[in-house]
Amino acid sequence: MTTRQPNAGLERLYRESGWTLRQFAQEVNRLGTERGTPLKYQQPPVHQWLSGHLPKDAVRPLILEALARRLLRPVTHAEAGFPSPEGSSSHPTTVEGLVDLGRQDMDPSRRSVLGAGLFSVALTVPGWPDVVGRMEARERNPKLRIGKSEVSAVRAMTERLSDLDDDFGGRYARPMAAAFLVNTVTPYLNADASSETRNSMLSAAAFLCYLTGWMAVDEGAHGRAQQYYVKALELAGAGGDHNTYCHVLRGMSVQAANLGHGTPAARLANAAAEAAPESTPRMRAFMAGQQAHAYALAGEKTNALTSLREAERAVNQAESQLGTFGGFSSATLAYSTAEVRHALGDARGSVDSLHDHFRHRDSSDMQRSKLIFSSLLAERQLQIGHLEAACSTWTSVLDEYPAIHSGRIDGQVRKISSLLSPYRRNSLARQTAERAISLTGK
Repeated sequence: MTTRQPNAGLERLYRESGWTLRQFAQEVNRLGTERGTPLKYQQPPVHQWLSGHLPKDAVRPLILEALARRLLRPVTHAEAGFPSPEGSSSHPTTVEGLVDLGRQDMDPSRRSVLGAGLFSVALTVPGWPDVVGRMEARERNPKLRIGKSEVSAVRAMTERLSDLDDDFGGRYARPMAAAFLVNTVTPYLNADASSETRNSMLSAAAFLCYLTGWMAVDEGAHGRAQQYYVKALELAGAGGDHNTYCHVLRGMSVQAANLGHGTPAARLANAAAEAAPESTPRMRAFMAGQQAHAYALAGEKTNALTSLREAERAVNQAESQLGTFGGFSSATLAYSTAEVRHALGDARGSVDSLHDHFRHRDSSDMQRSKLIFSSLLAERQLQIGHLEAACSTWTSVLDEYPAIHSGRIDGQVRKISSLLSPYRRNSLARQTAERAISLTGK
C-alpha cells in the first residue's frame, strides 16, 4: 500500500498567501460564483489538496487564479503541483486561434457556457517587441486577392457593429461580430495582397477583434474578452499598428478596473502609456485618465492625482483640436474624475463629478454609457443619503432600460431592489424597487 505524498508546491503557495484553510476555501468559492459555477468548499477539501489529493479539473484553474490574485503574480500548474491541462502542448496560430474563438461565439444558445471563462489577473500580455511585424507563416489562398476596398469594407462594418453595440448592447451585436470575423475577415488574412494592404487588413482585424472583446466585457464574459484582447494585440503587432496595440492594452486596464482589480489595472494602463508611439495631448489624456483611475483603485493616491492633473492639462490642450483620441473629451475626463474620487473614498465629490459628466455629454456619446453612468450616479447619491435624487435617477434608467441588451446594465438594475430594501417604508423607494423587479424578475 502506497502513502499519498503531500503537495509541497501547493503547501508552499498556501503558506505564502497567509490564508487560513477557511479563507482559501472561501476565495475558491468566490471565484466559482464569478465564473457562474457556485461552489461550497470548506476547510476539509483544502486540507486534502495540501495532503496530495488532486482537485477536480474544473477547480484547478480557480485555485491558481485565487493564488495569483492573492500573491499578485502568475501561478502555474507546475508551481502548484498540478499536472498540465490536456492539450496544453498545442499552440494554435493567431489566425487558427481566432477562428476557434469566433466559431465558439457565433451561437447565442451557447452563451451561458462560453461566459463561464474566468478573468485572470495574471494573464500573460505580449509586449510590443514580441508581436511587432510577426505572424506565423501560412499557406496563402491564390484564389483570393484583396485590396483597399476589402480593408475599407472591414473598417466600415466594424463601425456599424460598434454603433449597434453602443445603441443596443453587446448581447445582440457580439454574435454578428464573431460571425463576421470568422466568415469574412479571417479568410482575408490568408488572401494574396500587397504588403501595405496586408498590414492594413491586419490592423482592421485587430480593431474588430478588440471591439468583439469589448462586447464580451459588456456581457460579463470576462475570460472570453481577455482571449479576444490578446488576439487583438497579436494582430495589431503583426500589422505594425502601434496605436491599436496601445488602445487594446488600455481597454484591458478598463476591464480590470471595472472588476475592482486595481494593481493589474495600473500595470496595464502603465504598459499602454509606456508603449504609446506618440505624445499628443489627445493620446496623453486618453492614457493618463485611465492611469488615474487604476492608481486610485490600487490605493496609490499621489500617483492617481498626478495622473488626473496630467489628463486635465492634456484635455485643455486638445479641446481646440478636432476630436480627441479614443473619444476622450471633457465628459470623459469628468467621469474619470468621478471614478478617482470614489475610489479614494470621496463619494460626494464623485457625485459632483458625475453631474459634470452629464453636463458635458453631447449627441455623440453612447446610450449604453449613459445608463451605466446614471446607475453609478444613483448608487452614489444613495450612498451620501440623497434617497429621492437616487430614485429619480434610477427612474430615468428604468425608462430606457428595456431597449438596451447589456449584461453590465442588467447587473446594475438587478441591484436596485436590494440597495433600496432598507428604505421600503418610503413610497418612492418602494415603487422604484418594485419597478426594477418587474423589469428584471429579481
